[in-house]
Amino acid sequence: MQQQVIIYTDGASRGNPGPGGYGIIMQWGQVSKEFSKGFRKTTNNRMELMAVIVALQQLKREGLDIVIHSDSTYVVNAIEKGWLHGWIKKGFKDKKNPDLWMQYYQLAQKHRIKMKWVKGHAENRYNNRCDQLATAAADGYDLAIDEGYEQVTSSLL
Repeated sequence: MQQQVIIYTDGASRGNPGPGGYGIIMQWGQVSKEFSKGFRKTTNNRMELMAVIVALQQLKREGLDIVIHSDSTYVVNAIEKGWLHGWIKKGFKDKKNPDLWMQYYQLAQKHRIKMKWVKGHAENRYNNRCDQLATAAADGYDLAIDEGYEQVTSSLL
């Protein structure tokens, strides 16, 4: 049996929309790495999904068995319940974040991914650490631009 990559993710925003960030912990055997990044204006759901995408982008090989733990029912249900496939078929009609969902979909084709929901702000130390990383990133300085969010909202005005 192939060793699994274990990933924990969380997203946060201060206001919705507002400054936001993501936090990631990736584990492969005894190796563990953390990632985080903050954005000047985004939403919580975008940060939850972006955390998953960035984690998958870190992988150097294809065909991996991956378990992703997230406290986002939005992300977990869209993937595990197959909602994403329906959204793609309908061209994301009336759905948000198609830019990120398509990035996820393309990355996911390279691996075997299982999503697991974890209760946020509970007793899971990895989820709690991801929350710390995400909120610290959202509260940071020199925040990046979430172009997918800011381009869509500016085109509506």
